[in-house]
Amino acid sequence: MECSFEKRKRELEAECKVSKHAFTSVCTRLRSFMEPFLNVFKRTDQQEHCVSVVEGLCSDLEKKNCESIAYFFGFDRKTIQHFVGESEWADEALREKLSHQVGVELGEADAVIAFDPSAFVKSGKKSVGVSRQWCGRLGKVDNCQVAVYLGYVSSKGHALVDTQLYLPKEWTKDKARMKRAGVPKHHQRYRSRHEISLEFLDRHGKHLPHSWITGDDEMGRPADFRRKLRERNERYLLAVPCNTSIRDLEIPAPESSGRSRSAKPPVCRVDRWTAERSDDDWTEIEVRDAEKGPLKVEALKRRVETGRTERSTVASETLVVIRYRDRDKAVVKTDYYLSNASSEITLAEFCRAAKAEHRIEECIQRGKGQAGMADYEVRNWRGWHHHQTLSLLASWFLNVETRRTEKKDTCDNVQPSTARHRINPASRARMRYTPRRQMAHRTEIAP
Repeated sequence: MECSFEKRKRELEAECKVSKHAFTSVCTRLRSFMEPFLNVFKRTDQQEHCVSVVEGLCSDLEKKNCESIAYFFGFDRKTIQHFVGESEWADEALREKLSHQVGVELGEADAVIAFDPSAFVKSGKKSVGVSRQWCGRLGKVDNCQVAVYLGYVSSKGHALVDTQLYLPKEWTKDKARMKRAGVPKHHQRYRSRHEISLEFLDRHGKHLPHSWITGDDEMGRPADFRRKLRERNERYLLAVPCNTSIRDLEIPAPESSGRSRSAKPPVCRVDRWTAERSDDDWTEIEVRDAEKGPLKVEALKRRVETGRTERSTVASETLVVIRYRDRDKAVVKTDYYLSNASSEITLAEFCRAAKAEHRIEECIQRGKGQAGMADYEVRNWRGWHHHQTLSLLASWFLNVETRRTEKKDTCDNVQPSTARHRINPASRARMRYTPRRQMAHRTEIAP
């Protein structure tokens, strides 16, 4: 087994080597990439500014804010700041075009749509949506902005598609504060993160073929959100907190005491129920090859009842528990999921869907690290969504370039040619590419 794995590892490492010509003429390709998006803009100067900002977000600038990008290209900083922060252009239309492109490029019938909130730490009180709320990056409640992201994962790749800033109730109750921050009237009504996610699904679901909806335990916690997904005939696998109450439907019910109501199995927390499982209840699943050998998890599934008996949220769902062990075989992490899928679905398929949510976390971290997603210096609603939209386009371009080089195709739909890809001396931005981890995209359970 070890010899076979080492041989396959060397093969995969060889495949990861990229030709020295792979990234030449990248600025020319970026301009071609941007062409379908530019008809959203009414003026040619806006089109040029859009291309320049996306180039700056893809470059090796340390801080990718408007000022740094403007100085990098020799522009007046106020011009770029106005374009991103104040100029009128339809950022939603750009994200709609992005959704269509991702669906065409990555679309597969068994793909996964994932929802993931992400926080941006902020100081002060004037930035739109800023409040003391849970910040996953810090692992505590702190002053921050929170955005909801929609991501798409298939065996062909994964990408972020849309985003919207979450406005806490303290903001939506203060009309004057929202007016100062430039929040549009149709966004001034309070929307929970789950309502935003459902709006994303209604808007983009038809463009993104999929068979699963996933999200972290913040998304999976409300039974009402899961109910609304069932009403839309969406199949989901959503993480839930460890204190979620369940009723095991696969154990014999206790004997009836003679009363009219039939006895039911007891309700307990999902973590306590899991602790009572024996080793024979778990199945080992090989998720993917890793640098030090195959990555394996242990999983189990059970039909359970969830929700409160006095509410309409009571439902029969499939509980999926996935746990991870370290080298010493000690359990280091346990994740809990609820799904409306049939219990006949294999554990390997459940693990595949669960892994997709982690891919979107990777997309967000890559966007913050490589495409300047967190480098904005704007306080109003329009500026925030403009910056995020341009960052999503930059992330998608880097995604396209990464997949192009993985295919060893150093040109655009023509025979590879060294002469064709000589470095363009007029190219202004230095592009930075961070290779994906070796073997992570070839041998894992798709997507």
